[in-house]
Order: sequence, then structure tokens, then C-alpha cells
Amino acid sequence: MADAVTDPRELLTMLDLPASGLAGAATGNQLFRLRVPRPFVARMRRGDPDDPLLRQIWPRGAEGDDVPGYDLDAVGDLASLRGDGIIHKYAGRALLIATGACGVHCRYCFRRHFPYADENAARQQWRGALQQLRADASIREVILSGGDPLSLADHKLAELVRALDRIPHIERLRLHTRQPIVIPGRVDDALLAWLGDTRLQTVVVVHVNHPQELDTDTGLALRRLQGTGATLFNQAVLLAGVNDDAEVLAALSERLFAQGVIPYYLHLLDRVRGAAHFDVPRERAQRLYRELSARLPGYLVPHLALEEAGRASKTIIGMDAAPGDTAT
Repeated sequence: MADAVTDPRELLTMLDLPASGLAGAATGNQLFRLRVPRPFVARMRRGDPDDPLLRQIWPRGAEGDDVPGYDLDAVGDLASLRGDGIIHKYAGRALLIATGACGVHCRYCFRRHFPYADENAARQQWRGALQQLRADASIREVILSGGDPLSLADHKLAELVRALDRIPHIERLRLHTRQPIVIPGRVDDALLAWLGDTRLQTVVVVHVNHPQELDTDTGLALRRLQGTGATLFNQAVLLAGVNDDAEVLAALSERLFAQGVIPYYLHLLDRVRGAAHFDVPRERAQRLYRELSARLPGYLVPHLALEEAGRASKTIIGMDAAPGDTAT
């Protein structure tokens, strides 16, 4: 993480792209700093300004546009905060903001404006968060998110998991992470030791949007995670200019499954301020979904989903648009 690329000019040089590509980058970079690990950069195509991996992390001037309907808190996280870094949005599950640090800054991130300095479950050795979890017997699953929880040191994560093990009503541990994809070497012996040493049923949800993100190194990392007994799922986001193509989405599902990961969700874009240029209109998303469903067996077709603030669950989008529905 310390060796990540944070200078747009350096990234252009690495990718053999002209300095003219810096136009607009300064605006986006001031709003949300560039951060991309070198193993992820190594999978980008040299000389291609439209590379799908580059598009996900490259700062653009459009991020400064004030677009109606795009807000700082796109999915209602702030209304669901319970203090001590806990978000309690859905029944039976509590999400812990383990850290604000992440290995990569994705430009469409729905938490790019989140107040991490004020809400961090790791503060004071997790004491406040653990106290809340012990007091609420309705919580059966704990989700570690952020940022990226695997940005934390393994001894801190092991300490947390040991404490969760001692709470009788908690049955499952879920990790939401991009680290095994952008820094496959993060999946090392120390991580596997604590992840495999718990009574909790474990789920690892990774985030891959394009088949080009998966290579031999990610395959090894994902198989090692699976070897701990964890179930692996993927959540992707439908992004204009990145994966809004049925052939690409089909290849993504096939490659994920080959590396031991179940395609789970394909999210419509969360409408966070700064990300409007990634939007794929809902009707187009549904057409793509119909094409994807026709190409793949059902177990390789992720749910097309939308997260809406205040709802009791994610909204699963059907293949057909409602009459007159032209929402984007």
C-alpha cells in the first residue's frame, strides 16, 4: 500500500500515455486523491487511455460537476450510523467501519465522502463496537467494511475475530474487500491463520468489475482464501465505459467462477457526488441483463441490484422496465 501510485503524471508515464491526459485530472485529484497499487497498474493496457482498469481509478474534471440527484451520502449510511463505527441498516446484520484506508481509490466509491475520522470501529481496541454487538442479540452476522478491512494489520483483525467468537449470538463473519484483487500478495500466511481459526462461518466478498482484473496472482490469492473454508462472492458495479457490455459481463462471471468466486451482485451505480459520468441508464442495464441471462447458466448470473436509502433490503431489478420507466 505504501508503494501505491498517487501521482497522475507518474501513472501516465508508466502507461506510455501523453501528458495531455492530465487535462481535468487536477480537479478530480483534489476532490479524491489518486491511489492505485502497482500490481493493479500492471494489468492495465499500455498506450490505451480507455483501458477499463484505468477508467475506474483515473481522476476526471467531471467529478467536480454538481449533478442533480447525486449526493454525498448515496445509500443512506449516515442515517444508519449507531456510533462506534457501526452501521445497522438491515435486519440481523451489523456493518463495522473497520478503517478508512483502502488500497485503491475507485472513482465511483459510494463512501468517497464518508466521515471516517469520526466513525471508526477499530478505535479503542474495538471496545465500543463490541459492546453494542454484545447488547443486541438480533445480530447474527458481522460485516467488516471500510475503506478496506484488510488495510489493517493482521494482529488487529485477529484480536477482533477472537472477540467476536466469544459473542454467542454471532454466527457469521463477512469481509468486504478489494485487496485480494488489487494487491493479491495481501493474502499471506498471517491473514489465512486468523481467518481459518474461528468458529464463525466466514464469507469473503470481493469487488471485481472487469475480467482483466483477474490473473494468475488473483487466482492463487482467491483459492488460498477459499482454502480456509470461506465462501467467496463477488459484487460488481455496472460502469459506463468499463463493463457495460454483455460479452464483458459474461467473461467476468466465467473468470470469477474459474477462480472460485460466485458472481453475486451487479449493482446499478450508487449516486454519489462525483460519479455521474459512470452512470448506465436503468433500461440499458436491464437490456444488458437480459443478454447476460441468455448467455450464461443461472448460477453464473449475478443479481441486478440497486441500493436505495431507507429500504429494508437491496432492490432486485427485473429484466423488464416498468411502463414509462426511463430512470437513469
